[in-house]
Amino acid sequence: MALGFGAHLNITITPSDVGKRVTTRRRVPEGFRDAVGELEFWRDGVLGVRKRDGTLVEIGEETLAAAKVVQEPRRPRA
Repeated sequence: MALGFGAHLNITITPSDVGKRVTTRRRVPEGFRDAVGELEFWRDGVLGVRKRDGTLVEIGEETLAAAKVVQEPRRPRA
């Protein structure tokens, strides 16, 4: 019996999610790249995601394979 595994990828973010924390997966020539951070803008077919390290990733919406809003990371307990 052969088992098949696969992922169902969805894009559930919209321009109304600007300001929220998102995770994205986009197609690149080498395969896929992920970016997690605040969705700063979505205009003219380009999304801007500001990562935790401060870098801004610009993503063409036509390259999106999956994206969703995610919760803020938990703060460590003192």
